[in-house]
Amino acid sequence: MSKSDDLVFRKRDGIGYVVFNRPEARNALTLEMQQRLLELCEQVNADAEVRALIFSGTGERAFTAGIDVSQFRSFTGLAGTDVDGARSLHQEQEVMDFQNRTARLLDAIEGCRVPTIAAIQGACVGDGLVIAAACDLRICSPNAVFGMPIARTLGNCLSMPVFARLVQLIGAGRLADMIFTARLVSAQEALAMGLVMETPLDAIQHAEYLARRMFEHAPLTLRATREALRRLRPRVTVEDGRDLALSCYLSRDFREGIDAFLHKRPPHWRGE
Repeated sequence: MSKSDDLVFRKRDGIGYVVFNRPEARNALTLEMQQRLLELCEQVNADAEVRALIFSGTGERAFTAGIDVSQFRSFTGLAGTDVDGARSLHQEQEVMDFQNRTARLLDAIEGCRVPTIAAIQGACVGDGLVIAAACDLRICSPNAVFGMPIARTLGNCLSMPVFARLVQLIGAGRLADMIFTARLVSAQEALAMGLVMETPLDAIQHAEYLARRMFEHAPLTLRATREALRRLRPRVTVEDGRDLALSCYLSRDFREGIDAFLHKRPPHWRGE
């Protein structure tokens, strides 16, 4: 499979389909997939034939399990501090570039010209949950699970724009519970908390039904509603959480989390 096959796009009857296509890695996202997704959003905005966009993952195991952790092997922030104990400007900038890349991707999804639907099967965790949150509608199959287990796995933190999106969607208390406990939320609990709107047996088939139903409605009304909801979200930037991001991504704990994850062992947190 070529790198271009990791993220598949196709069109049928006015619907654009974006498919995360790395089932062997639970559809985990690579940097190349993130870039391709940015390009696809621009492509859709220039294509009058596409009237709705459905995001899904290949297979039943996962929508997407988030960022492929192996991508962090080339993350120089893992080198820690300089010999005098100070962080280098390059390391700090790399952390902020990483978070800004995700922020640009979410802005691109929310800025799509057409309604977006996340059709979720299996695991929707980490950046997978963030991508789903950026979509207008979320539906999931009964086998779906949701989570943000970063306190148990990598020891990193979310950017401020991501916090704002998730708090607006499910509330600060539920988000704190999800992160602090690192537990996975079932489809039924996700429905109860408002994370998803329905739990049909076949999420993709139902997403297609919803898309075709929206074809009958006034596109300017839908567009104005999407933009109004976007404007209601608190205006925060990645830079607003710079100190939080650097404290996590440049820590010994983050290096430990990556090493433990890649070697499939429990991490030993030190709080430094």
